[in-house]
Amino acid sequence: MRVFVAGGTGVLGRRLVPQLVARGHEVTATSTSPAGVDLARQLGAAGVVMDGLDAASVGEAVAKAQPEVVVHQMTAISIRHAGKPDIKHPDRWFALTNRLRREGTDHLLAAAEATGVSHVVAQGYASWNGIREGGWVKTEEDPLDMLVGTAAQIGLETLRYAEDSVLRAGGAVMRYGAFYGPGAIDDQVELIRKRQYPLVGRGTGYSSWIHLDDAASATVLAVEQRASGVFNIVDDEPAPAGEWLPHLAACAGAKRPMRIPVWLARVLAGDQAVVMMTEGRGFSNAKAKRELGWQLRYPSWREGFKAELA
Repeated sequence: MRVFVAGGTGVLGRRLVPQLVARGHEVTATSTSPAGVDLARQLGAAGVVMDGLDAASVGEAVAKAQPEVVVHQMTAISIRHAGKPDIKHPDRWFALTNRLRREGTDHLLAAAEATGVSHVVAQGYASWNGIREGGWVKTEEDPLDMLVGTAAQIGLETLRYAEDSVLRAGGAVMRYGAFYGPGAIDDQVELIRKRQYPLVGRGTGYSSWIHLDDAASATVLAVEQRASGVFNIVDDEPAPAGEWLPHLAACAGAKRPMRIPVWLARVLAGDQAVVMMTEGRGFSNAKAKRELGWQLRYPSWREGFKAELA
């Protein structure tokens, strides 16, 4: 098929595009710079400069590519676009990404409709943000937590807006767990090695992880099967911070993370970090395995972290 990957040179796009190309698809990958276009070509795709916040730019790029499927992977979380990670102020850190997930989604869907594209696959998020009640592992049927009243609310509501828009168009939303893999957690590993990534409280909050290659392979299946609906794209082992963070530190050759009380973490890192570390909910991948026939290269972050940091 002809596949248009918006954000095709981002951290996930760099793993997704080669998988699509290897399976015989004709891929157009967008970037915000000429250097990104060169990278897209190295990955086997046709590259195009596109501004996801400019309706005309998006419309022109999609019309020229004439795709059968549009894949939305546009974010602006890298240091080049968003500056240093700022988990205390996710509203600021994700400001541009939030616009891409709202305005950018609108532009892509409008361009898809205008050119007769009938299938859209878009990025969602499922790591620690399940509703904080009941069990520790959530399915696609469980609501997400909007963290109402915190600095994270605007970003979480923006994700919901993007999901709802894509689902109304009959598309698929891939709720990826926390990424790890080439280029995905370098900043976190650096903080861990400096002992600046502490455990909060008892570290009982759950997260779900996913290697970039596994996230890409699930996305390829959604494209090829013209899937619709929501899919949790996470590994087999949702786990509390008290387990995964010390293991990540050990794999990185770092000392065991320090532990700080909840009240201090709230002052230093904000509400999102506290929720993630103490009350977060993980997610089940049963639906994606069952409906997409998805198989993971790294079923658990335990072997995945070790392989990545070897």
